[in-house]
Amino acid sequence: MKTSIIKRIALVAFMIQLIVMASSCKKYLNIDEYFDDEFNIDSAFANPRNIEAYMWGAAAMFPDESNTIRYGYTPGPMATDEGLNGLTGGGSSNVYYGMDFATGRTSPDFFGDSSPNLNQWGKYYKIIRKCNSILQNLDRPKGMTNSDRLRIEGYTRFIRAYAYYNILVDYGPAILLGDEVVNTNEPIEYYDRPRATYDETMNYTCEEFEKAAQLLPREVSLLDFGRPTKGAAFALVARLRLIHASPLFNGGPVASSYFGNWRRKTDNVHYVSQQYDEARWAVAAAAAKRVMDMGLYRLYTVMNDDKTPALPQGVTSDPNFYNNYPNGAGGIDPLRSYADVFNGEAVAEINKEIIWGRNTGYMVTTISQGSMPPSLGGWGRFCVTQKVVDAYLMDDGRTKEEAAVNGYYSETGFTTQPRNFSGYPLNSGVYKMYANREMRFYASIGFNEAVWQAQSSSSVNNHTAKYYYQDADGRGGVTATSPNYPITGYVIKKYNHPMDAFQGTGARHIKKAYSIIRYAEILLSYAEALNNLTSSHTVQLGDQQYTMSRNLDEIKSAFNLVRYRAGLPGLTATQLNSTTDVQKQIERERMVELLWENRRFYDVRRWGIYEETEREPIRGMNPDGATKETYYQRVIPGTSSFMTRVVNKKLAFVPIPRAELRRLPSLDQNPGY
Repeated sequence: MKTSIIKRIALVAFMIQLIVMASSCKKYLNIDEYFDDEFNIDSAFANPRNIEAYMWGAAAMFPDESNTIRYGYTPGPMATDEGLNGLTGGGSSNVYYGMDFATGRTSPDFFGDSSPNLNQWGKYYKIIRKCNSILQNLDRPKGMTNSDRLRIEGYTRFIRAYAYYNILVDYGPAILLGDEVVNTNEPIEYYDRPRATYDETMNYTCEEFEKAAQLLPREVSLLDFGRPTKGAAFALVARLRLIHASPLFNGGPVASSYFGNWRRKTDNVHYVSQQYDEARWAVAAAAAKRVMDMGLYRLYTVMNDDKTPALPQGVTSDPNFYNNYPNGAGGIDPLRSYADVFNGEAVAEINKEIIWGRNTGYMVTTISQGSMPPSLGGWGRFCVTQKVVDAYLMDDGRTKEEAAVNGYYSETGFTTQPRNFSGYPLNSGVYKMYANREMRFYASIGFNEAVWQAQSSSSVNNHTAKYYYQDADGRGGVTATSPNYPITGYVIKKYNHPMDAFQGTGARHIKKAYSIIRYAEILLSYAEALNNLTSSHTVQLGDQQYTMSRNLDEIKSAFNLVRYRAGLPGLTATQLNSTTDVQKQIERERMVELLWENRRFYDVRRWGIYEETEREPIRGMNPDGATKETYYQRVIPGTSSFMTRVVNKKLAFVPIPRAELRRLPSLDQNPGY
């Protein structure tokens, strides 16, 4: 820890940080100087301007949260069953570190070749130390008003809690430093300390978010979009409390299977509790309800118009009202209501669905371009799996299996008529698997013969992507040195706007924001937490008290808001009466609604279904197929060892760097490494 959490940062390095901050619009102060922990420390805390600059400098050390796909500071979509890298190489030619994690390449000695990579443990402790220095010196700046002092304390506590949050979700139990500012140049014994338990880390992190929330503003100005608010702190508490209540960390067979033998060597205490506690679900429900009760957030919707397709028969809608959302699916355009949250059409700064997010050029320069067809200047390799495609419901709310009974879903044949709904063009001749699907499918998935509109370009617009072997966007149409093609036959289209183009006359891109946490997640978390209760529990959160139980009306109301926004029917009475059925629906809904938002990796683990989901091979369409008959076949893509995923319980966490273990004899490694 001596060298990994303390490092001198020179002025040049900070100026680079300022450029990054400006480009990402995360909104930090535009300052001229930066002070490191030991670089002119008296000046760093001499006045309010300097201490605030020091604080935002600490915040700037966090990786861009949208970097979950290529330069992975966290395992991300590629490390689970929702994503696959289109490149077939490994090592330095592969820059998708979630794939490194899923295929077992990550180890205590190797975290990836890029920066940032999966080795973030030390960086988070640098951030924590900076925050502790600020909190220790809050009374030093001359001329600081009490309101400025409280504001800086609130942001600092949030930044510190967010560092612990990242440690907790990726590495598990942390070394809790409290308010201690770790000295430099001390004997090794000074730095040696054990990790806290998982429960201790969870409770400490949530308590720090609670303290921060009391000092943070309810809302920020448009120019300050990206700065955390009270709602951001509360929402992250809700996310953490749901994880804490889930099977992996809440006693029972799953916790025992993964962590039953994992004990702290200094006192033989279990790192993860082996006793089930139902009350944790009540705490998770209350934490989500608190965010809902703030009255600040709602799902984003777009009013319907003459381009909006009629709701299929059987989808809940009140015929007595033109605009009956949120009581049903009518009155809104479900495709645009969902798509516009991600593609840049909705203004993120005023979008009440985004509880905390940030504007980032990475969404355009990497994620958007990484999905577009090669013939449009894209990479065509940010792949979605067949499992994801199969998870989408039909537009009437049935599963594909249910709809196949009467031919509404088919994996034989092709459509004979073109369609255009909500401005989305669907060609004739499209594989019937992709017809009649729910609107989130069309907003999120790029499939073979889907249209990429590229409307900003007058020369390459309305391009039909063809992934057949011999076509320009398929495997045989790209060069061996640049193997840009969708190896599964599907790419993530969720972050592409109809105007986006990367080449051609007039080509431009729409600015995009990344949602770190949004209201749809809170609604689904609330429904899940309530569904797991068998009795009533009273929960105290701050000065608010909640009584939580498995209230069917509350579950239905929260869950159905998300379904109705997608143009789908809500839960049925039969489903509501079964906790198992409701959980199944929630798991499907989170997979689809939160696709590629860095939740699936954590969800399948906390539910205890990681080994089940990952043992099923990744499948897609056949990239070697040159015709429709040969292309539309479910295959397991790739033959290299790099494409072979490892299923191992140790992959519940990222390993702690071996260098840290050598420095700290009392520090235990995560199990399995």
